[in-house]
Amino acid sequence: MEFITTYQVEDYILNSKWEDLPQPIQDRAIVCGIDLLMALIVGSKGRQFQTGVKLANTLGLSGSIDILGTSGQYNLLGATVAMAHASNSFDIDDGHNMIKGHPGTSFVAGIAAAAVEKKVTYREFLTTLITAYEVTIRWALAMQHHYGFLHSTGAYGAYGTAAGIGRLYGLDRKALNNALSIADFHAPMTPVMRSVEYPSMNKDGVPFGAQVGTMAVLETLAGSTGYGNLLELPEYQYLVETIGNEFEVLRLYFKPYTCCRWSHQPIKAIIDLMDEYHFTHKDVENVTVHTFDSAARLSKIVPKRADEAQYNIAWPVASALVFGDVGFLQVTEEALENQEVLTTMNKLTFVMDPDLNKQFPEKRLARVEIALADGRTLKSPVYAAPGEHTDDIDLAWITEKFMRITKPMLAEDDQKTLLSTLTNHLDKPVVEIINMINEMLQV
Repeated sequence: MEFITTYQVEDYILNSKWEDLPQPIQDRAIVCGIDLLMALIVGSKGRQFQTGVKLANTLGLSGSIDILGTSGQYNLLGATVAMAHASNSFDIDDGHNMIKGHPGTSFVAGIAAAAVEKKVTYREFLTTLITAYEVTIRWALAMQHHYGFLHSTGAYGAYGTAAGIGRLYGLDRKALNNALSIADFHAPMTPVMRSVEYPSMNKDGVPFGAQVGTMAVLETLAGSTGYGNLLELPEYQYLVETIGNEFEVLRLYFKPYTCCRWSHQPIKAIIDLMDEYHFTHKDVENVTVHTFDSAARLSKIVPKRADEAQYNIAWPVASALVFGDVGFLQVTEEALENQEVLTTMNKLTFVMDPDLNKQFPEKRLARVEIALADGRTLKSPVYAAPGEHTDDIDLAWITEKFMRITKPMLAEDDQKTLLSTLTNHLDKPVVEIINMINEMLQV
């Protein structure tokens, strides 16, 4: 391999300014900020976050950084470790079809930790998010082509976390290049399809990618040296050349339901059919879901833990039939003994449709057929998952999602106050926002 160090990536990360971002990118940054903080809020109520906090405490990673979800204070690595266990734990974060994973959740923990430590404004936090999205998605495209294997979110989270922390820590271009090279080399090569078929807290590998990215910056500051990263290879210069001019952040999708994206199409199809034909799960004889191969391979086991309910296709689809929604309350461990959902799971069949499968990953499509006890058979059209980048996701869309998803843990007045802050008060320090959220959560 022959690496070409031009510092184009590093200069973009270090020199981007909020006022230079086009208005659509500023608008998208606000949407992403709301979505990612929402993921941290919801994640703070889960067992995986408790594991992350316990790990940070066990490793003695205390410090002065306030984090979302707990009253404890940690150093940079400890804060990143704890929050990285929350950001993806309820599968409600953004994604990008062509990298087949979740860029925002992969780096938000490290960037939030550094933003609190360095006492930066929310505007600077959002600007850093944009730069992290742009370089992370490009590195992920290069990585998946280079290795020829579907490595997922944790892998490219190492690169994005190093990029974001490196900016907030004020590294120069040479030091940042070194940190990115270390992150590139040590990035965890997460075999995502294993967690699709055998769900566990491994999921997308977010905590380990975040740890590697954070350590890459700390290693650099301690004097460790690395050399070369995939975006410095000649065959990937086409990805670098568009940076700052073409924005991958506009190609993100956003998830309305707390489960794997590949379950969202049949969920939406079922909810729409229920609204149109006014039936309930008790009227259903059986449901056939026609979808693409990767979705059909999702776990269908009776879940015993929250992560098994999220990385599953049968549980959330059955929950949609029973509740007309799939949110926080449908995937908590307390929900997993709901007998109506368990009974409804037995009425589901999942079939790989060759025509729909041909269109993956550019499109993730599904359709459903529902046989009712009164003899009717209802057929949906082909559905893409709601929240695709072609759906013009805006502040109104993300506001509705925020209000619906955080309802179980935030009072309505607090929801509105927080949304107003994240939309209109960009000069507010991130640490004040984190502490305000913690007061609302009563932690």
